[in-house]
Amino acid sequence: MTTIRQHADEYLAMRRRLGFKLTSFGEKLMSFVSYLEHTGATVLTVEAALTWATSTPRSTDQVHWSRRLMAVRIFARHLKALEPATEVPLDDALPHHYRRITPHLFTPAELAALLEATCELRPSFRAHTWHTLLGLLAVTGLRTSEACGLDRTDVDLTDGLLTVRDTKFGKSRQVPVHASTIAALRKYARDRDCQRPAPSTAAFLVSTRGTRLDSHNIPHTFAKLLETADITAGQSRRRPRMLVRTP
Repeated sequence: MTTIRQHADEYLAMRRRLGFKLTSFGEKLMSFVSYLEHTGATVLTVEAALTWATSTPRSTDQVHWSRRLMAVRIFARHLKALEPATEVPLDDALPHHYRRITPHLFTPAELAALLEATCELRPSFRAHTWHTLLGLLAVTGLRTSEACGLDRTDVDLTDGLLTVRDTKFGKSRQVPVHASTIAALRKYARDRDCQRPAPSTAAFLVSTRGTRLDSHNIPHTFAKLLETADITAGQSRRRPRMLVRTP
């Protein structure tokens, strides 16, 4: 007999083969599966789904509950075809209030202040790396993970072309950049090769240790730059942030 965990593992593997990242979705689903195992349940029921979705001691946000339940509902629809006893939570089982806070759009003056704030970072090579990273994000619209994922071979300094690989759904795309951007990238490359002549990575942007920048650790430094540049969120707006990954 196939367990619910086995069905969940196979479902996630199938979706990922289709190009879906499923980072948050996968975490929620497997958390629910662990809950079922802990309670000894062998059938997915609406009662179990609702109990798990609302069992969040650190949060009483109904939107958060609804999103947790949504992950179960999507999987339950798939599972019911394999296990007829499966119960699928109704769409209105928990109120789902659509809510999106207005994002913070950086003004030219704020971008200039951020770039200036990178000069406070130490050592100087770290400052140069962050200055290049922020400038690249501003002029290309790349996500942070995409910029950090660029290899040296992805940055064509002759034709002014960036190749962004393994984006959403596993696709790649090319991004043309202005001559001024190429000049800045070329300057950084010279500094990088001088500071780290034998890096341990093929990445274009590297840390002071010679490793690829970790996009998940970047928000910490970015928060410090925001403080240095004295940039805060406006009333009823989302705190300033970097676009880290694809949804």
